[in-house]
This record gives sequence, structure tokens and C-alpha cells, in this order.
Amino acid sequence: MHRRRLLQLMAAAPFALGAGRLYAAPAARDNRLLVVFMRGAYDAASLLVPAASDFYYESRPTIAIPRPGSGADAALPLADGWALHPALAASLMPFYQRRELAFLPFAGTEDTSRSHFETQNRIELGQGLDKSGAGYGSGFLNRLAGVLGDERGQAAAFTVDVPQICRGAAHVPNVDLGGASRQSRLNDKDNQAIASMYRRTELNATVAEGQRIMSAARQEMDAEMQAANGNAVSADRLEQEARRIARFMRDQYNLGFVDVGGWDTHVGQGGASGALATRLGQLGRALAAYADAMGDAWKRTTVVVISEFGRTFRENGNKGTDHGHGTVYWVMGGAVRGGRVAGRQVEVRRDTLFQDRDYPVLNEYRAVFAGLFARLYGLDAARLAQVFPGVRPLDLKLV
Repeated sequence: MHRRRLLQLMAAAPFALGAGRLYAAPAARDNRLLVVFMRGAYDAASLLVPAASDFYYESRPTIAIPRPGSGADAALPLADGWALHPALAASLMPFYQRRELAFLPFAGTEDTSRSHFETQNRIELGQGLDKSGAGYGSGFLNRLAGVLGDERGQAAAFTVDVPQICRGAAHVPNVDLGGASRQSRLNDKDNQAIASMYRRTELNATVAEGQRIMSAARQEMDAEMQAANGNAVSADRLEQEARRIARFMRDQYNLGFVDVGGWDTHVGQGGASGALATRLGQLGRALAAYADAMGDAWKRTTVVVISEFGRTFRENGNKGTDHGHGTVYWVMGGAVRGGRVAGRQVEVRRDTLFQDRDYPVLNEYRAVFAGLFARLYGLDAARLAQVFPGVRPLDLKLV
């Protein structure tokens, strides 16, 4: 084989090497955790509406979600003066009513840079304001996988590349489900050549697993495209990917990560309808589809939805919102103690805003995750310290 052809084959190979080595992941029967990252910092005050706050409606003359009971587009009443965006009425409200969904306002990081890249990177690494400390060359889900061990920490990132949160000593593959819809540049002969190159090396299992995963993803895609003609399968890409992720999580992995972009709404954000409402509706349907596709495994599943920070409490001159601070996390699953708005809270007023512009952070993300990991996996203080050094867990009894 000529050197140039060899390099072409290696560049086209549908697997990741280096930071995330692929490996065989037998089916697991214990708890499953999926972390969903809303990249771009979504407007949490439109998702979880402080409907009891007059200040909210004064601050948002064009984008506020109408009070519960005020009309067809009104927010859906929850607990303690909070309400839910109406775009989630059919998808997520039933989970809240079944007590399988909780919301955690005033959540986030102590980082005040309001920089997407810097804050996302800090969260994925599991850093506080002090960047010193062991283990910060790795992501916190990778460290969790290492603490749990091979049987309980089989992890995968459903992303184009291995994200920072999954990089580190533990072997975490990235499964690019979106890539399954793209025409492969490799034919059967090319795949055989790649397998032959690595057959007698330590990467043999890695290559074989990568080819197997992408083959399975393509088969899933082909089956859905065929069924769509007669079985009315949804054409929504996000929902389709959620179902495919669920099949991998149900049968192979028990730690997962996926990110969803498009939440930076500086202009024309909308209120009960519009750009943000559409995006929230898509994500809500995707999460409902994920729960449905998990089947019986949903009883042992927890999904945590996060974002790098919130947005300004007041709307801007472009009928949108700008980079803020505190946000709202979502926690859902068959074993979640939901039907409530959890965590430390304050009344939403001007004098309780952070720097007179944003939600404050009262529930620090590392403490929240540490408390959740302690309950999900029975981790003691020493093992939690391997994931989040120097952090005291915040036990919100979410599971």
C-alpha cells in the first residue's frame, strides 16, 4: 500500500484515537447517567418562569412568558410560584407530574467571565475559581468513569469529537451519530485494509470497535429512513438522535454525554413562541423520546441538563438577552425525586439579582454533581474527592 493511500485511509477512519480510545463495552445493568450540555447559555428565566415575580414582567416587556391562567400561551404552573414554558406542555410536563422531573434554579459556576469558551471549559474540567489541584488535565465525567471502574463506568460521548468533559486516563469513545448519515468514503475493501493494518498491534480492538459502532449507527439510520415511508417516524433530527443514543445507553454504556447548540439568543429571542420556544420544544421532545426508547432501563436512568451560564434577567434592546450568570439545571429520570423545584433559592427581585443583572449562583455545579454522584453510586468522600477535589457535596436528594 502506498504511503499516501495509507494516510487517506487513516484520515477517513470512523473512529477516534488518542484522547478517546474506543473499547468494547458489554451491557451494564446498573444506573445510567446522561449529561446534556446546552451550549450557548440558554435563557433559564423563560424555561422556568418566576411567575410570582412582578419584577420579571416589568423587566421583560416583550419576551416574558404570560402568567399561568392568562391564556392559551400561558406558562404552566409548577410549585412555589414557578411555572414552565408552554412549549414543554406535551413533552416534559407529564414527567414533572409523574415526579420524574425536577428543576434546579440559581445553579452554575462561580466563574464570572461570561465567556462561552472559558466557562464551558472550566465546567467540563470540573474547576472552581481556583484552577490549581490534581486531575484538572481531565474532564470530570472521565474521572467519574475511572472511579467507578470498568463495570460501572462504561462511558461514551455522543459527539463529533471527544469533548473535554470526557478526556483523561479512562478510555471514553466518541460515537458520532450524525456522521452515520454522511456518505462514508470507505468501502468494504478499505475497511478490510484498515483492519489488516492494525490486526497485530495493540490498537486492534480499538479499530474493530470503532468500525462496529459506526456500522451499527448506519444500520439504525437506514432502518429509520425505510420505516419513515410507512410508519410515520418523526423527521426531527434531534429526536431521532435521542432515540439512537438511548439504544446505546440501554444496551452498552452507563455514562453518556451529548451537547446541543443554538442557545445564544441576543436578538429576537421570542416569548411563548419564537426562536427559543422552538428550540425548547425540540429538546423537550428529544428527552421524551430518549425516555421512551430506554424502556425498562428508564427506571435506572438519570438525565442532567446543564448550560454554561444563564442570561441577563432584563431583556435587551434587540428583544433578546445577553450573557448572564446563574442558570437552571434540569434533572429527570425514572428514579428521580421530581415534581418539585429543588435547591437553594431566593425570591426573584431586583435586590436579589447578581450585579443588578443576573440570577445569582446558589447551587454550585460541582457540589450539585458530587451530591448526585454520592447518591447514584454510593461514593464516599475519598472517591468523590477524586472527581471534584476539595468540594463538599450538596445533597439535594434528587434521586
